This record gives sequence, structure tokens and C-alpha cells, in this order.
Amino acid sequence: MTTLLPPTQADLCAALLDPAAACPCGLQAWNGSDPEKRLAVYRNNVAGSLTEALADTFPVVHALVGGDFFRAMAGVFVRQNPPRSRLLVHYGQGFAEFLESFEPAGSVPYLADVARLEMARVEAFHAADAAPPLPSAASAALASGERIGELRLGVHPSVRLVPSRYAIVSIWAAHQGQGDLATVDPGYGESALVLRPQFDVLVLRCDPGTARFVLCLQRGCALAESAATAAADALDFDLPATLSLLMTHGALTSIDLPDGPTS
Repeated sequence: MTTLLPPTQADLCAALLDPAAACPCGLQAWNGSDPEKRLAVYRNNVAGSLTEALADTFPVVHALVGGDFFRAMAGVFVRQNPPRSRLLVHYGQGFAEFLESFEPAGSVPYLADVARLEMARVEAFHAADAAPPLPSAASAALASGERIGELRLGVHPSVRLVPSRYAIVSIWAAHQGQGDLATVDPGYGESALVLRPQFDVLVLRCDPGTARFVLCLQRGCALAESAATAAADALDFDLPATLSLLMTHGALTSIDLPDGPTS
């Protein structure tokens, strides 16, 4: 007598994500019911849960394309991108890249960048906490004289930058009741500065110079080098205004002057 071995976890996962796949050999229901029908129920539950998770993470993308289109689009993504974590809050990494190559969504060219903004908000929300620098420490560092260009500015762990050729901040804001979507010119490029200094995630519109400056700080560059790089990319870069923006919204966590050379 031949005994069928139970399917492997990989076989079962593949069958759950592919509605055209046959029921894995050896699959049995605990109560003796038809395993193929039981599998179909699980397929629907898995697809529905993952689609719902995507809709929760990307509500503006969902609103831009409509519910029916989003569900069909999410179904393709789900089959191609099974979860890699038990936490559904992380599901959707790579969704923006998927949208870039998803031909049926080609009529909404800014959709992928809106998805990047929404994923940045999720990442910012779950980032580590960090306290801003003490006023006394900041004042002492900023009064460092000729060495002020050597200052190292620590950036809050939640800070994310999303540059775009499209008006993604205005589009996102309009869906939060901030402005009229009908008046937004999608072709006007905007960079989004996303951060969560305390409890709420902020989405701020920033110019290219500010975006470049923050990227340099995140790489560990000193103040002078970061400012010079930003000014080279954007002739209208305003360092005082940028520092004021970052400090006002809690984007900086430290302002330090490295130890000088010892004699």
C-alpha cells in the first residue's frame, strides 16, 4: 500500500498563493472534508488578509485607483511577493517598485512615488525613539567659532526622504483634507521629508537642497560638507532656513563637535 506523504510547507505556501495550482498531494483535512475545498477557503483568507494589509498601508494609492482596481493589482502583487515576516505591518516592501512595472497602472505615473511616501510613513512610525539635543548643548556647539563647519548633526531615526518628479506631498495632503486635489499639478516635482519626532508622523514638503543636505547628514558628513553639497545641487539652498526647519520639527537628535587634534 502506498502512503502519501504530507506536502511540505513550501508546497502548501505555493498552492495558497496560486489560485491555478492543484491541491498538493497528501493534503488532508482534520475532519475528513474535501481538502481541495478547504484549501480554497484558506486561499481566499490569505489573499484577503494580505490585500487588506496593503490597503491599510497604502490608503492614498487605494483611493487614487479605486477599490476594484486596487484589489486586482494587489492580487498580482500578493502572488508574486509572499510575506517574509510574521508582522503584516511590514508587508508591502517592494510595492512601489512593483507599481513602476505594472503596466495597467501606467496612466498614473506618480503612483509608485505616492506608495514610497506611504511606506516611508509606516517606517517612520515604527522607527526608534530619540530625544532632541539639549538647548545648552546646541548653543555650545553652534558657538564653536572657526570649527563650526566640523559639527556633526545627528538625524532622528525616523527621518525618511522621498524625492519625486511629481507633486506627491500635495497629492497625499489633499487626501488628508489639506487642500483640493483638483488644483494640484501632478507634474510639479516635490520632495517629502517624513519623520516622527514624538507621537505623530509628519510629512513636510522640502526643496531639493534641503533633501540633499539631510541625506548628507544621514551619511555622517560634517555640516560644512553637507551644506556645500546641497548648495552645489541647489543654488537657492538656504542653510539657516533648513536648520530652523529641522530643529523646529525635531529632526535632529544631536549637535556635536568632534575632538580636535591633540598636540
